[in-house]
Amino acid sequence: MAENTNENMEEVVISKEELNELLKVRREKLEKLQNEGKDPFKIVKYPVDTHSSDIKNDYEGYEGKEVVIGGRLMAKRVMGKASFCNVQDRNGNIQCYVSRNDIGEESYADFKKYDIGDILGIKGIVFKTKMGEISIHASEVVLLSKSLQILPEKFHGLKDQELRYRQRYVDLIVNPEVKDVFLKRSAIIREIRNFLDAKGFLEVETPTLQTIPGGASARPFITHHNALDIDMYCRIALELPLKRLIVGGLERVYEIGRVFRNEGIDIRHNPEFTLMELYQAFTDYHGMMDITEELFRTVCQKVNGTTTVNYGGYDIDLGKPFARITMTEAVKQYSGVDFDEIKDTEEAKKIAKEKGVEFEERHAKGDILNLFFEEFVEKNLIQPTFIMDYPVEVSPLTKRKPDKPELTERFELFIVGREYGNAYSELNDPIDQRARFDHQAKMREMGDDEANLIDEDFMLAMEYGMPPTGGLGVGIDRFVMLLTGAVSIRDAIIFPTMKPIDK
Repeated sequence: MAENTNENMEEVVISKEELNELLKVRREKLEKLQNEGKDPFKIVKYPVDTHSSDIKNDYEGYEGKEVVIGGRLMAKRVMGKASFCNVQDRNGNIQCYVSRNDIGEESYADFKKYDIGDILGIKGIVFKTKMGEISIHASEVVLLSKSLQILPEKFHGLKDQELRYRQRYVDLIVNPEVKDVFLKRSAIIREIRNFLDAKGFLEVETPTLQTIPGGASARPFITHHNALDIDMYCRIALELPLKRLIVGGLERVYEIGRVFRNEGIDIRHNPEFTLMELYQAFTDYHGMMDITEELFRTVCQKVNGTTTVNYGGYDIDLGKPFARITMTEAVKQYSGVDFDEIKDTEEAKKIAKEKGVEFEERHAKGDILNLFFEEFVEKNLIQPTFIMDYPVEVSPLTKRKPDKPELTERFELFIVGREYGNAYSELNDPIDQRARFDHQAKMREMGDDEANLIDEDFMLAMEYGMPPTGGLGVGIDRFVMLLTGAVSIRDAIIFPTMKPIDK
């Protein structure tokens, strides 16, 4: 059974039996090549010196010159003694003209048997066809790898969303826009590094395995270290090790790395994700607002060439000053409830019941303020907005506001109803920090398994003295989603977490 390799073919529905026959034919072709001493898998390298985009972007510079490309055969039109094929490499695709007179009768006979998906090396001269298409006139065609599977038909692609995530390698082959997202992701991370390096920040690496998970309220993944015979945790944040480095006098540090949280999966959450955290001595959360705004604006301009992005149907302008509003003001604006006028937890719970806001018995006034924010405010924050001054109950590592000690100098950045950054004036009072950790321990005893554990080594570091410090955390995957228009976090993570098929 021959495969249809016509570039203009219609979608063909193949039965399971026909597919198995096609797969069998490919293996037979490989076996025949091996028996003839033409095993492609014995080729260890090929002298590729050019990519398709190099030629297309500078045709005048390449016209008439010999080039060597390597890529995947994506289409083929055989026309007797001469053929056209389309080869796809990292940067795009290019047409190649293959003639029996130029590559030899034996090589041309082999070429006609190659399948869509095979990896080829092609040497030839750059030219334009009569139709004006930039092409390569091949003088050599080499099979570098035999594809033993059938690619999805190119005009209909790989459409099953879950299968795309499971087989990202196929997704990248047949859906070029997917590759664009991950090229842009790399550029985003590179520009973040450039931005911070230029401001004198030092990039560091801190442990992924920790004896105590800290720096966030989240469930950790637990593993066991056999040699030490102790349980260890995959880190849930980067915060505490980085703050130890501030204590050590490094003043400006950052890390971009994977963190792991044992929680659900949805369009905004993946159990492992990439986080950027930075800490700067001798500044506060206002300084962090300034650097956050400048970071988002600069990276967007560098990567997209503009400070405006369309996301979720909204035109988001990162070039304008970001709005700044306190949580209490925002809740009052969108719910009509002024928590400055609420005396205590009992009154807060009463009003929560009246407004239909669900809470747990352990929740205090500050927790309920935060619940009101989540219920009434978040969804309305479309343009970039800093929400400031979070309750101390939900901010265990944050410095209190001097004039309102029940609140903290903390902000989160919201765009299109989603949180993109979290920052503090870092708590550097070891006595207050001890009390906060003790409160978190009580919350854990009362059933909050996301509450912070007490990190005694971090407490010891704090007692040596940490300068006034601002800290910021930005979820890289969500930032990538914003700048690429990706709807789901799985579209921004090249290998998202998936449930095994047999489970």
